[in-house]
Amino acid sequence: MADDPDRPGADEWVPPGADLAGLRRAAHECRGCELWRDATQVVFSSGRAGAAIMLVGEQPGDREDLEGKPFVGPSGRLLADAVDAAGIAREGVYVTNAVKHFRFERRGTRRIHMKPAVAHIVACRPWLEAEFEAVGPGVIVALGATAARSVLGRTVRIGEVRGRVLPPDAAGGASVFPVPVLVTTHPSALLRIEDAADRRAAYATFVDELRIAADIAQ
Repeated sequence: MADDPDRPGADEWVPPGADLAGLRRAAHECRGCELWRDATQVVFSSGRAGAAIMLVGEQPGDREDLEGKPFVGPSGRLLADAVDAAGIAREGVYVTNAVKHFRFERRGTRRIHMKPAVAHIVACRPWLEAEFEAVGPGVIVALGATAARSVLGRTVRIGEVRGRVLPPDAAGGASVFPVPVLVTTHPSALLRIEDAADRRAAYATFVDELRIAADIAQ
């Protein structure tokens, strides 16, 4: 498991000082936790260095695992629509996940999403730190509890911190990202809202929070 003290996490595989191209190449060799064994491939990121906003999700889903790109399924389409609605240029956004491999359980022919364990989040955090250094964003947006746990280095309740701009010293981990962090919900949570009116209201709030992040990044 990723929390085995004999396993170093991703540190062994993250090339120091690498640019995004170098990180993406190296990530395919990562064996920092056991998730690589069952996943189709590593799913690294989308975006370029210099992006003002770094969006951090949970982990790849089934579609992302097969295609090798983050946020290409229904959650990704909703996220892209929200970024557009917030008036944010796509080239100003860097999109990644706290965990780079798909964690799932098989039920017949289906692969059912499983939430990453804290051990997986911790093992994969060196990649997120390296991405931050390579991109240099002005703000990080944590999409959901897993992303918030990775970015802040501690567990938070989304309802208590959502929409608030957290300063760098709000983080509790060993390594602090030196930019403000805004925590919001994961787009998949919006898709699970059954009532249409409630879903529209939640989406509008989500867009407003992305606008806050854009204002910070300017």
